[in-house]
Amino acid sequence: MPFWPSPISTRDVAGSAVRPGWPTLMDGRTWWTEDRPDDGGRTTIVCRAADGTRRDLLPAPWCARTRVHEYGGRPYAVTPEGEVVFANLQDQRLYLLPENGEPKPVTPPGCRYADPLVRDGQVWCVREHHAEDGKVTRAVVSVPLDGGEIREWATGCDFYASPTISPDGRHLAYVCWDHPRMPWDGTELRVIRLSDGDSWKVRGSVTESVLAPAWKDDTRLYLVSDSSGWWNLYEIGVHGDGARALHPAEEEFTLPPWRLGGMPYAILADGRLAVLHGRGDLRLGLLDPASGTLTDVEAPYSGWDADLATDGTAVTGIAYAPTTPRSVVTVNPATGSHHPLAPTPSALPNPAYLPVPRPVRIGGPADQTAQISDTTHQDTQIGSTADQATRIASTTHQDRRSGDTIHQDARIGDTADQDVHAFLYPPHTEASPQSGPPPYVVFVHGGPTAHADTALDLEKAFLTSRGIGVLDLNYGGSTGYGRAYRDRLKGQWGLVDVHDTIAAARWLAEQGLADPARIAVRGGSAGGWTVMAACCSSDVFAGGVSYYGVSALAPLAAHTHDFESRYVEWLVGPEDPQVYAAREPLALVDGATRPMLLLQGLDDPVVPPEQSAAFADALSERGVPCTYLAFEGESHGFRRTETRAAALAAELAFYQQIFI
Repeated sequence: MPFWPSPISTRDVAGSAVRPGWPTLMDGRTWWTEDRPDDGGRTTIVCRAADGTRRDLLPAPWCARTRVHEYGGRPYAVTPEGEVVFANLQDQRLYLLPENGEPKPVTPPGCRYADPLVRDGQVWCVREHHAEDGKVTRAVVSVPLDGGEIREWATGCDFYASPTISPDGRHLAYVCWDHPRMPWDGTELRVIRLSDGDSWKVRGSVTESVLAPAWKDDTRLYLVSDSSGWWNLYEIGVHGDGARALHPAEEEFTLPPWRLGGMPYAILADGRLAVLHGRGDLRLGLLDPASGTLTDVEAPYSGWDADLATDGTAVTGIAYAPTTPRSVVTVNPATGSHHPLAPTPSALPNPAYLPVPRPVRIGGPADQTAQISDTTHQDTQIGSTADQATRIASTTHQDRRSGDTIHQDARIGDTADQDVHAFLYPPHTEASPQSGPPPYVVFVHGGPTAHADTALDLEKAFLTSRGIGVLDLNYGGSTGYGRAYRDRLKGQWGLVDVHDTIAAARWLAEQGLADPARIAVRGGSAGGWTVMAACCSSDVFAGGVSYYGVSALAPLAAHTHDFESRYVEWLVGPEDPQVYAAREPLALVDGATRPMLLLQGLDDPVVPPEQSAAFADALSERGVPCTYLAFEGESHGFRRTETRAAALAAELAFYQQIFI
């Protein structure tokens, strides 16, 4: 089919990936990072002065990005004097950048650093070391800015996060966890007395995810815990005494820490907390910890990234909306006023071409109906009185490939909580009319412990402006809807996600929203796994697009990076050839009949390129149409403008071929 003409080009989309992150606010100045696709995917640090002037602090080839956990995290910190300490991508060393000078190294080569905090002339951070034999170790360390000896404070655990020093400088708090858990499964909050090195556990277990500690005063801490089934805020004594929920709610007050360094709340000078909370997208609110009163800040944004900064009076974060790109925004809690600090780097297309999503809920296995809300913020149908009841439910669904009945045990709320959440982006209609329902593409996010949000995404607008609708799916296992919802995927990867993806496509057709013969599916990383598995398991899709997707489990577990090296055990189970063969796309490839497009970066340390290449070869051997595109110099997530433009052009050409 000929697509409608659109003012949104591949170059527009590729260049729109300028993305701010990691805000810092101090003495009237604001710092943040910016990813620059037009500059080879480089990340720089920007500083905005009190008078509104802004400047880039790092010229090329400097790149402020850490590779700790491979996904990285906060790569810099600001000293009280306004100097910047940052991790440089090329050698992963920490450098000190004076106000008007050149970066100077403060760590020797050979290690990676993330989540830095400057205090008393030292950088407190997480250090990661990769030995020649492949063993990876981590520690919480302090790095003297004057070039003194680096000191280890916490060692022995597999992972560390969130080092923070008490106001009096006597104690260090941090989060840690061990394989095979991920940080959203179970962590511990620990404290070290710096005078003698004595340490103890404050909170956490193998089944409780404790995150984002911050000191209220010298003897008490704030933290986020999911002990209730939702990531809520708590106050607790330094020895674990007097734990108190600040605002119990069936909402999330943070997102999963795929990257180190995010802080989903900020402590104001008057004692209140600026917090992020919600289901799906997180909205900004002000919480009085004494009374538990939570008041939302009225602002024209549908969500915020889980990282806030404050100087005690103002709050800065990264906000977004369906027609507003991610922007650095400062809010005055006293007046409620807000204003963006980082203007859109390039002109946006006509707002008429920017789709506004509608939250939808697609019924679970027993009910493939759905409810649609016109709001662009929270799904107003959730949070009912019935949600207060929690029970243990065992649901089953048939694995059509193996014939086995799969049991799925999870703590869930009322019947509506068994629904699958998604965002519907109808195609643009102000163009030449066409007969019958339009084509659609089901977007499947990566992670899989992640979620789709409502931020402006020109990839979606690129399609909807051409008459192709988009359904952005938060399949079972996604975050933003409580622990029970994300635990649906425990042991069920390749089943629940695939079932929900296929069910979403069928629902689109049954509701008359999409042409049943013209529904495609696309996803990246774990989403690519789901795309390949769904195309091997069902003929509901006209074709599939996988970006750096997983096709085989044993090679992934053997060769992926350390952070996720045991993740498959949670997602599927211990290595079992029979189970793996019933789940992984490469073993199910005989069921694939529809065309596929596979895109892969050749420098990917998370999903090795062999994963996509092997699946492409298997499709070709069976005569299934397949295009495999590999990109030199790209990692897990394409960063360069030319790569992103080429990949999107190939994707559009693919849809033109299958939507005939």
